[in-house]
Amino acid sequence: MDVPFKVLEHSYGFDNGTQTSTETQSGNKIIHGDNLEALKALLPEYEGQIKCIYIDPPYNTGNEGWVYNDNVNDPKIKKWLGETVGKEGDDLTRHDKWLCMMYPRMQLLHKLLSNDGLIFISIDDNEYQNLKCICDEIFGRSNFITNFTWRTDGNFDNQAKIKINHEYILSYAKKIELFEHPKIVDPNIPEGSKLFKTEIRNTIVKNGPKNPISPVKLPIGFPCDLENGVIQERSDAWPHYDRDAIIQDFKLTNEVIVTSGWSSKAIFEEFIMNKFMPVKDSKGQKTTFSISKTGAIENIKSRGDASHVVSSLFNMGSTQNMSSELKKMGIDFDYPKSLTLIQYLISIVNGKDFTVLDSFAGSGTTAHSVLNLNKKDGGNRKFILVEMMDYSETIISDRIRKVIYGYTEVQGTGGSFDFYELGQPLFDENGNLNESVGLPKIRNYVWYTETKTHLKEGKHEDNAHFLGKYNDTSYYFYYESEAITTLDHSFLASVKTKAEQYVIYADNCLLTKEFMVKHHLIFKKIPRDITRF
Repeated sequence: MDVPFKVLEHSYGFDNGTQTSTETQSGNKIIHGDNLEALKALLPEYEGQIKCIYIDPPYNTGNEGWVYNDNVNDPKIKKWLGETVGKEGDDLTRHDKWLCMMYPRMQLLHKLLSNDGLIFISIDDNEYQNLKCICDEIFGRSNFITNFTWRTDGNFDNQAKIKINHEYILSYAKKIELFEHPKIVDPNIPEGSKLFKTEIRNTIVKNGPKNPISPVKLPIGFPCDLENGVIQERSDAWPHYDRDAIIQDFKLTNEVIVTSGWSSKAIFEEFIMNKFMPVKDSKGQKTTFSISKTGAIENIKSRGDASHVVSSLFNMGSTQNMSSELKKMGIDFDYPKSLTLIQYLISIVNGKDFTVLDSFAGSGTTAHSVLNLNKKDGGNRKFILVEMMDYSETIISDRIRKVIYGYTEVQGTGGSFDFYELGQPLFDENGNLNESVGLPKIRNYVWYTETKTHLKEGKHEDNAHFLGKYNDTSYYFYYESEAITTLDHSFLASVKTKAEQYVIYADNCLLTKEFMVKHHLIFKKIPRDITRF
């Protein structure tokens, strides 16, 4: 609540090789500024709209200094504001500082994440346990997906007693019940694997203490793999048949009782009760059953896109390889994240038309990954990057231009983006509206605080102060920078949108309470009654 709401100021656009002064409307954004304030600035347009978040925050290893800017009023954070955090032995509060930096940012990321969205957070041993605790609190322990381990393929410290060659990637869903099976297969799985088959067959004959022997009656018409033939009565092989099974045109022509232990008896019997129509297993896969040519009973699972994601990630590049790739673009950057890794993580999120947010953008690998995936599968994913360092222009923007346009022998992906600076606060120190941010941004803010949606300005037949209609309530922001506005009968005469209720912002109101109640009018005073969030 104490973080000031600042507006985003458009600097320039880049549209398929050409720099423009107007916004490209591509949805791709690079934002230069403190990510705490930038995340808050994104709320009016993106609250609950981001389906995929990836962040790579400072690891707080003790080998490097890091600085953060946190404009909040907590006296401890004020004391630490702008300080460089020391090494473990020099600064006993370094973990407190790291958590104070991360916690409000994680709260805002949670607000931005959609109900069906996922967040991935890179981290190592130094802050893993602290990060897990605040994520459990903010996202909910029940929404924890897994802790991926990424085996970094590059060089590591050969002097260490135990060589560390992995990092972690914590992953959470906003609502775990909406997390679908990812439509991808681990790239280390060989091409001939049964995972890529659209149909999987397995015998359901399974004898053991957990699968007691029991009979099942197979009715006439039960499906068979054999076109014509006989499965003879038997008691020396599972399943036992109480009589000969006579098969014609791939169907059983007589009732047969088969006896065995069964691995899927309930769904097997459901299939029979369903008159041999497909049923769904516990994973939602369509399942049928058939007598094999040997007399075994098999289940046949049909699936669409294969899904096989494991928690151990390897053969997914390294920071060293990524550094070499960036040098081909003329870019020097220490420890960039692997392009292969980030592309894979984004692919875990189903769909091709959603926004990916990275608020610790670094060298811009997340945007590069989005553009590559779109080129590969024709998708329409968007990216939003936030970076407080000045290299957001010299490295990130430059890199994405080259990815779009092409570099050395690499063909361009095509695409567009817009570059923004974090602008002025909407309210000044006295709590009054900061008119220099412009009326459109003020209108959008007011609309968001009322509806929690983004204002889409368009042509309408109402007066110029009309914001829009939402849930049968019409909203008006009667504001003029150089005049005092008054809600009176004259203003009401200009209102043309019919609604059950009217919310009208103005400087003054001359209408009586009785009149306002009768006509379902709500007056809100500028700026006192504008909600701060």
